[in-house]
Amino acid sequence: MAWNLLAGLLIGFAYLSFIILVAGLAFRLYLYAKTPAPLKIVSTPGPKTTGGVLTRLAGDALIFPNLFQADKALWAGAWVFHVCLALVFFRHARYFLYPVPEWISDWASPGILMGFVLPIPALYLFWRRLALPRNLFISGLPDYISLMLIILIAATGMLVSYYARVYLVDVKAFTLGLLSLKPVAPPAHPIFLAHFFLVCLLMIYFPFSKLVHAGGIFFSPTRNQRDNVLQKRYVNPWDKEVGID
Repeated sequence: MAWNLLAGLLIGFAYLSFIILVAGLAFRLYLYAKTPAPLKIVSTPGPKTTGGVLTRLAGDALIFPNLFQADKALWAGAWVFHVCLALVFFRHARYFLYPVPEWISDWASPGILMGFVLPIPALYLFWRRLALPRNLFISGLPDYISLMLIILIAATGMLVSYYARVYLVDVKAFTLGLLSLKPVAPPAHPIFLAHFFLVCLLMIYFPFSKLVHAGGIFFSPTRNQRDNVLQKRYVNPWDKEVGID
């Protein structure tokens, strides 16, 4: 009886987390899109073409060139952290697909490796915020919460994958049941339940945290504008129409 109640609460919490994640992200991106950019404020050297803008945004999202110029140690930690996070996230796609496409199965080994590596850059980024005076000064509680959640999720994920194994057939039945809106009880494995609960917490926290920079970067006017002020007059799209009698 108690287990059925706990399983029902966890299933409801999972759906609630997903709704908050999607709605929160959509609202944040809507706010970004509606934020006025009344001037051409593209950072130099600015791209002249749309292709150049897309190349710049892709570079910002994939290799963090500005961070590389500012702080190479932080760049190394942040880049490895993001690569590990992306591959681990990608590997988890196999729990939500049936049958699993072969090209996703091929990425299983890199995903496993990155799962072991992920705590290292995460702990390094956490250490920087505590050990370096400037980072400590500008860090707030939300910065620590984000990193702690990710570190705990990575740690519990490694435990259920390699040390206190959970039965994967039960995990897949649980995730596919959630996706098909025909939920079944999760595996009665305490570490897996903790892992899944932490993931739901991160989903709720994500839209309200700095982690949403993953989407916000594409709305930055200094990065998504073309440097074409000499070829085309820039008209502020937020200017109100003024009638001339």
